[in-house]
Amino acid sequence: MTIRSYRTLPPEAVAIRQAVFVDEQGFAEEFDGTDREAVHLVLFLQDTPTATCRYYWNPEQGCHAIGRLAVVRTHRGQQLGAAMLRAAEEQIAQAGGTQAALAAQIRAQGFYEKQGYQPHGAPFDEEGCPHIWMRKAL
Repeated sequence: MTIRSYRTLPPEAVAIRQAVFVDEQGFAEEFDGTDREAVHLVLFLQDTPTATCRYYWNPEQGCHAIGRLAVVRTHRGQQLGAAMLRAAEEQIAQAGGTQAALAAQIRAQGFYEKQGYQPHGAPFDEEGCPHIWMRKAL
């Protein structure tokens, strides 16, 4: 397993996010301006891109936010999502960050709680899917 960082949105991350968020989950507004300022991580198993996420400074949260965490369907349940979170958290901490936030889909809230995140604020809707902000001290 190798995790690579990119300062621009790489095609491997585009393909994973397209498959997971657009094709599987039906989100229409997957790609946004935040992609231009975010650091993008891609996890490779051998040479196959298998998971991705991004992180960026979120002024509303007052800390770095991790987002767009996606694992290809065939590799779910193998702790790759947790590995992606750890890699993003480590990079945020190395840059001096002491907290991370994320906007979790409510259906994935339990996964994030297992990774040490706690709900922060009220649930909100994003493209018809309930989300909640969560935070973790690094």
